[in-house]
Amino acid sequence: MPRIYLDNAATTPLRAEALDAMLPFLRGDYANPSSTHSSGQRARHALDVAHETVAAAIGAKPSEIIFTGSGSEADCLAIFGIMDANRARGNHFVTSAIEHHAVLHAADALAKRGARISVLPVDADGFVDADALRDAIGDDTVLVSIMHANNEIGTIQRLKQLAAIARERGALVHTDAIQTVGHVPVDVSDLGVDALSLSAHKFEGPKGMGALYLRKSVACTPLIVGGGQENGKRAGTENVAGIVGLSTALACAMDELSEFEARASRLRDRLADGALASIAGSARNGPRAQTLPGIANLRFDRVDAQTVVIALDQEACDVSTGSACTSGALEPSHVLTAIGLTPAQARGSIRFSLGRSTAAQDIERLLVVLPGIIERLRTLSHVLLAEATTAPGRPGLERPRRGSAH
Repeated sequence: MPRIYLDNAATTPLRAEALDAMLPFLRGDYANPSSTHSSGQRARHALDVAHETVAAAIGAKPSEIIFTGSGSEADCLAIFGIMDANRARGNHFVTSAIEHHAVLHAADALAKRGARISVLPVDADGFVDADALRDAIGDDTVLVSIMHANNEIGTIQRLKQLAAIARERGALVHTDAIQTVGHVPVDVSDLGVDALSLSAHKFEGPKGMGALYLRKSVACTPLIVGGGQENGKRAGTENVAGIVGLSTALACAMDELSEFEARASRLRDRLADGALASIAGSARNGPRAQTLPGIANLRFDRVDAQTVVIALDQEACDVSTGSACTSGALEPSHVLTAIGLTPAQARGSIRFSLGRSTAAQDIERLLVVLPGIIERLRTLSHVLLAEATTAPGRPGLERPRRGSAH
């Protein structure tokens, strides 16, 4: 039985076009792109083309693209670099409660260095309130970092509106767009952001490759110093093969963007509607509209989601309970509790994330096995609870005596 892969928000398979583009730079064209000889200049040309390709995909200039080792590094370069380079304005950083931990942990680190941090709440669908942002920004606010779309519930923020509020108050704006680039249209000029992070392995590029868009006029202190690579913003000999793989995968994703959006949205809604219709005590986390085409986050009462994940794994279906960076954690998802779910509801939630290779028959097969799994686990949970409450020797618990009234 072929496996069904519905964990594309965690990572995607490397597409063939990206691998084919990478192989020459892993074999024959291995020269350092900083070298002046012909071999080095071939590598340099590949980097130049990659900068142009990524810039074109998000409406930027090639000189505004900085390649990094991951999306998390891109987030950290934007946050630490911009905050450090703009200390003359102040030391205040604003973000939201549902950011990826790359941003939230960066905020924690800034706080330890003496920065003032504001973490904005979200509503039940995961949207940041515009008035709350307006109230949070002060004369000392350097940077506002609000993710473009959430990696667990799929909410696409009203980022253009939020960025406009920040600009009115003189603050700079960064967005973690790791879940949107290659999945929905993204234009940095239209959004009005000063910095934007993306990651290759979310759109079928290689792992270990990210990029940061940084508007040319924005001051940013490098995290890594040494050589003058990436316009002096990220030192170190470039990973030419990885950069070529990122840009090739992104170019392919952009060519297929409209078709992917339509097909993934249709399959996502079929999955969510079918599961909710066939499973009592279930609900959708996050909005139905203004959400990523490939993410459906569903919760099921009276089950532990991790046991559902294991049961689906035995049925050759890969899903997750949330962010791959925190799956398996004992604490409930910070995203789900931020939108108002109880810890029990959060622990009963599963993220299904579709990709380019997801087929209609995959969704139909899932909808055949999922209701039975939920019913079986609920029955087992009920039996175990009943046994636990009637077990002898438990303080405060008694077995009912024969003939006693109920």
